[in-house]
Amino acid sequence: MDKSQKILTKISIVTRDIEENYPELQKYLSETRSTLPNGSSETESLDTSDLENYLNELKEIRDKYKEEH
Repeated sequence: MDKSQKILTKISIVTRDIEENYPELQKYLSETRSTLPNGSSETESLDTSDLENYLNELKEIRDKYKEEH
């Protein structure tokens, strides 16, 4: 499994955690997804930096919420 695949797996885990345990945060998932390219166009690609940024953003949203509530 390459680095990108590992990050995508972590993104899935954090997203599922938010969906199952913090449903009130789901509205932020669509906002953060806007930072990722849409579609499967050959000109659009993700590098590991983009994926790591997205993962960190998801974790930050979740962790900040946990601290405040």
